[in-house]
Amino acid sequence: MRILRLGSTGPAVALLQLALNRAGHGELDTDGIFGPLTEAALRCFQREAGIAADGVAGRETHRAILPWYTGYRIHRIRAGDTFYSIAQRYGSSVEALRLANPDAQELNLRPGQSLVVPLGFSVVPTTIPWFSALVGYCVRGLQARYPFLSAGEVGKSVMGRPLWRLSLGRGDNRVLYHATHHANEWICTPLLLKFAEELAAAFAAGDSIAGQSAAALLERTALFLIPAVNPDGMDLVTGELQSGEFYRQATRIAAAYPRFAFPNDWKANIRGTDLNLQYPAGWEMARQIKYAQGIVSPAPADYVGPAPLSAPESRAMYDYTLALGPDLTLSYHTQGEVIYWRYGNQEPPRARAIGERLAAVSGYALADVPFDSGFAGYKDWFIDAFNRPGYTVEAGLGVNPLPIADFDGIYRANLPLLVTAAMVT
Repeated sequence: MRILRLGSTGPAVALLQLALNRAGHGELDTDGIFGPLTEAALRCFQREAGIAADGVAGRETHRAILPWYTGYRIHRIRAGDTFYSIAQRYGSSVEALRLANPDAQELNLRPGQSLVVPLGFSVVPTTIPWFSALVGYCVRGLQARYPFLSAGEVGKSVMGRPLWRLSLGRGDNRVLYHATHHANEWICTPLLLKFAEELAAAFAAGDSIAGQSAAALLERTALFLIPAVNPDGMDLVTGELQSGEFYRQATRIAAAYPRFAFPNDWKANIRGTDLNLQYPAGWEMARQIKYAQGIVSPAPADYVGPAPLSAPESRAMYDYTLALGPDLTLSYHTQGEVIYWRYGNQEPPRARAIGERLAAVSGYALADVPFDSGFAGYKDWFIDAFNRPGYTVEAGLGVNPLPIADFDGIYRANLPLLVTAAMVT
């Protein structure tokens, strides 16, 4: 996290404001503008935390407020502690402590032992813009709160940021969902993370999700989620990346293509390669089409790159998919409220029937991809390589990037789709 102070702007400021609200230090608007009210709330937090109350969020402050970024604290057991007293102290619950600490002996707590204490709010925020560090905070928070959920990385971005992976479930049916190949479609990242959180919570409570038993779903299916394929581009679009050589490189790339508004129209990775035009399925045709449209060099969108899989993010997705061998994939994009299901005339077994079910539960249309967009995408390659159902889901309606205010409606439409896709193969 960068240093934040009076006058700072961007999604990191919005997260700081949200964390201060979570910690009980105000009812700040999470507008991403570090003004006097944010400064006053931060000074109050710093005094309570016993650190210099300078109103600047630097390394020490970010470390102190980390539990309100991730949703959990670490408590070191003292003599006389019980699960009940610990839960009362932190505004948690005995059930949450039991879930987060499956190996702890509740009736025999040892002084000096560390416990994970989930805090009394949802891990995944759905009211602020997203950026790469927030993805990492949520992955850590979800894994701490739900130890049966596995987390890791499938690769690194150009700027060295993790491409995070979450997985849960133990079934033979292997399903892979991923989002944000395109930077200005970042709203799909919280969509997958919120789904993971609600599914894990339903499983832990023995509840259902979208009318389906969570236990039955995770008994049948092993679910793998990659919430942000393009973290660098996400940071550029949402305003977290504001300076440095990568930012300057992006502005030079954008200047060569003034048809694209900067940064809102940026879809590519930070080097100007469109990650969803990088896969070895008609890549030469995609290059021919995009070159004819004038996209012949790194650009905010639609540049296919010098060769298939030349971008580290697309290469990581390719390698991970080959290793996993999923039975079905969902590629999340925005916008259009449509589900694309074929690659050219290739129609994997049961793909149409499954697509029709996904369309029915979401209200989205099942359609063929327009010819000019029908090559070199992840879905195209997956269908071509595996002959298994793969879908591109274009969520929401409007102009990209869709505002976070649209999130609730997008989530309502897609929750039954996400559940259904995990159960049908």
